[in-house]
Amino acid sequence: MSEFPEYDDTYRAGFATFVGRPNAGKSTLTNALVGEKVAITSSKPQTTRHTIRGIVHRPDSQLVLVDTPGLHRPRTLLGSRLNDLVIDTLSEVDVVGFCLPADEKIGPGDKYIAGQLTKLPHKPVVALVTKTDKVSRGSLPEQLIAVDQLGREHLAGEGKQAEGFAAIIPVSALEGEQVGLVADELTAMMPLSPPLYPSGELTDEPEQVMVAELIREAALEDVREELPHSIAVTVEEMNPREGRPAEKPLLDVHATIHVERDSQKGIIIGKGGSRLKAIGAAAREGITRLLGTPIYLDLHVKVTKEWQRDPKKLNRLGF
Repeated sequence: MSEFPEYDDTYRAGFATFVGRPNAGKSTLTNALVGEKVAITSSKPQTTRHTIRGIVHRPDSQLVLVDTPGLHRPRTLLGSRLNDLVIDTLSEVDVVGFCLPADEKIGPGDKYIAGQLTKLPHKPVVALVTKTDKVSRGSLPEQLIAVDQLGREHLAGEGKQAEGFAAIIPVSALEGEQVGLVADELTAMMPLSPPLYPSGELTDEPEQVMVAELIREAALEDVREELPHSIAVTVEEMNPREGRPAEKPLLDVHATIHVERDSQKGIIIGKGGSRLKAIGAAAREGITRLLGTPIYLDLHVKVTKEWQRDPKKLNRLGF
């Protein structure tokens, strides 16, 4: 059984969450801070659909990161449910990290999110200017000034810090630049508390959910623009293969990729099943690394019509 770390009365532990519009770098930053892959990443917007908890262990603290879907103006029932998930999460954490990409100008989506954050009058908000590896050193200050202005306009006032954001930190999760500083700043805002999780535990997300997310990440690669929102994955079974010797275990994983139309099913399967084979190969590698056990992955594709708009289908798919 895992043991909790030793601690004294200066130990800090608590929860932080990253918000931002879709594809703002939240999942990549979560993975960089934890040091392992606990959240799927993709260049496609709205990749994250579950709140993934990643745990950062330090000698004097424990920082629990709650990765959320991107806040956006919803167009479907799924979108509304994802937004509700974010707002519920914000009300329960100790500090909020607002991710704003360095290579994109402040836009209506950022202002919309800043407006939502005003509903949390007693939560410190740290601006995290992500993807600094995508801009030149000379152009970064202009973005930092724009971010500062956003905080002063939307977060300053009664019940909030008078100067807007509690801190503004430029960071590149891919390059590892200033990732440690982000951890320092967030940890300093955690309450004094005993450890919340055992030593070495990196996430509290169930293994089946993590496996489904890795399959969906593989399915998202190189697909057409309309597909990312239409893909969901369910893991039907995950059991050790019977009769295998203890030194050569094999895990049987049976999963279904759900799409909304027959044409999308054809895209996922590909000519002669080539696309589905590529998805299986990529997912198998990630799942084996996650579980530390060789796996046999059995993938099927199913048309679940209009699942994003059907409450019963959303519930069956775990949303």
